[in-house]
Amino acid sequence: MRKIKLFVGLGNPGESYKKTRHNAGFWWVDFIAKNHKLTLKKSSKFKGSFAKYTEDSDYYFLKPNTFMNDSGLSISALSKYYKIEPEEILVIHDELDIEPGNIKLKLGGGHGGHNGLKSIITSLQSNNFWRLRIGIGHPGDKNLVTNFVLKAPIKHEMKNIEDSIFNSYKIFSLLTTGEFDKAMLNLHSN
Repeated sequence: MRKIKLFVGLGNPGESYKKTRHNAGFWWVDFIAKNHKLTLKKSSKFKGSFAKYTEDSDYYFLKPNTFMNDSGLSISALSKYYKIEPEEILVIHDELDIEPGNIKLKLGGGHGGHNGLKSIITSLQSNNFWRLRIGIGHPGDKNLVTNFVLKAPIKHEMKNIEDSIFNSYKIFSLLTTGEFDKAMLNLHSN
């Protein structure tokens, strides 16, 4: 049975992007790392900050230090080195089509215009990886999307996003044991 071995949070590096909606994946990895007392260390080999967590198996957490459009380079480097298949990767990212406070899990699919996902699909030569999609909402006009994702959420949106990240933590052990149906049922029934 396949299980998640690599957890990747998407975002942009640097202080100026830290609080932007596009960094929701980074926020998720930071939350998990804090709860497991993990320290993410920069690695030039993997083009990102990563940590290894060992329980019944080895699990890896990664925040690419590349910009969003090149996230796949970091993921590809780490997954090849540790021989992790696409189906054993969970990419955590912001999702425009989901309202703040909601979070969805799915396997595969297209990139939906998300440049981070586009880079990952190209670098892995596969779209068959898991995605944890953190709702950030939509500005209502596709011409406003770039500016929207590169701005901080307003206060109540941020609280909803933080709550959804906290609530998604309950499926962490299900992801590491490969119980994806149960994970989706738990996550999507809230």
